[in-house]
Amino acid sequence: MWVADNWKDYEVIDTSNGEKCERWGDYILVRPDPQVIWNTPHDNKAWKNKNGHYHRSSKGGGEWQFFNLPEEWTINYALPEAVNADKLCFHLKPFAFKHTGVFPEQAVNWDWTSSLIAGAGRPVKVLNLFAYTGGATLAAAAAGANVTHVDASKGMVAWAKENAASSNIPGDRVRWLVDDCVKFVEREIRRGNKYDGIIMDPPSYGRGPKGEIWKIEEAVFPLIELCEQLLSDDPLFFLINSYTTGLQPAVLTYMLNVVINSKHGGVTEASEIGLPVSNGLVLPCGASGRWHP
Repeated sequence: MWVADNWKDYEVIDTSNGEKCERWGDYILVRPDPQVIWNTPHDNKAWKNKNGHYHRSSKGGGEWQFFNLPEEWTINYALPEAVNADKLCFHLKPFAFKHTGVFPEQAVNWDWTSSLIAGAGRPVKVLNLFAYTGGATLAAAAAGANVTHVDASKGMVAWAKENAASSNIPGDRVRWLVDDCVKFVEREIRRGNKYDGIIMDPPSYGRGPKGEIWKIEEAVFPLIELCEQLLSDDPLFFLINSYTTGLQPAVLTYMLNVVINSKHGGVTEASEIGLPVSNGLVLPCGASGRWHP
């Protein structure tokens, strides 16, 4: 398992009975987590000292309950020393369906991609699809890459721009696009554009800006095939993330081997990703597949 264990401003304090108790900077949040199927004692005092608690509804969705929590605050993340970059700064705010604006387990992939970019010794172009609030974009840009950031949500792209500004990312380092990811990739193929690194973090289910339906089990393999056509002649990496239970690491490995390795050689690896818990255990948080030369 690849574990995001370099955080200073975030930690999983405890997990029990379908929930995780987390510290986000100076604030404690309790949120649902479907992986937490165990029921252990709530011995840690953080459970009672929470600043926010997301209660899931039996009818679907849920709502936040707040206890002295600001509307917005920030946390920082330091990339590996070899990247030689400022700390990344993320604006946090609780919003619909339990999210805060950052998936902290992805830091293990930020470390990987930023290290490859910083060590490349050449200009690097990166495409980040389903780019959300820009964690992977910020990491790649801070390492020196020119990034094309694509997400179907105008609000998420605006949020990512805020994070980039707070992280001192040069304004010309990122191209921000609100677009359907599949249609954008198809247009880039027709334009003949190429990228040295491709990142995709597709949702299990979603809708594009014009109501396009996305179901990962049906759409992800054709999208990998399309994205392979955008890789440069000297590609640096290909990264895909999955939060869908059915897409195990071996499935990601198989798809990348079939599409990427068959044409570019190189090495494919896939693993669960996770977050350390203060009790010494690790909370699983999905899977990632990585390809590199």
